[in-house]
Amino acid sequence: MSDIRVRPPRGSFVLYVVAFVLMLAAGATLVASAKGLLESTRLLWASTGLSAAAIVAAALGLFLPRHK
Repeated sequence: MSDIRVRPPRGSFVLYVVAFVLMLAAGATLVASAKGLLESTRLLWASTGLSAAAIVAAALGLFLPRHK
């Protein structure tokens, strides 16, 4: 008899989708900031925060187990 261990699939697809949506929102805020000719840095900081949140969501998506 062979002892084959079956690993459960890893990665949460929902978190990948969340990360993608966050990156789209970060891009939109960056474009909105550029349209305003960078009058305020508030939108740049918002874009930075959304990008960081997307990175965290994607990283969590790698390590959290997939739900059945």
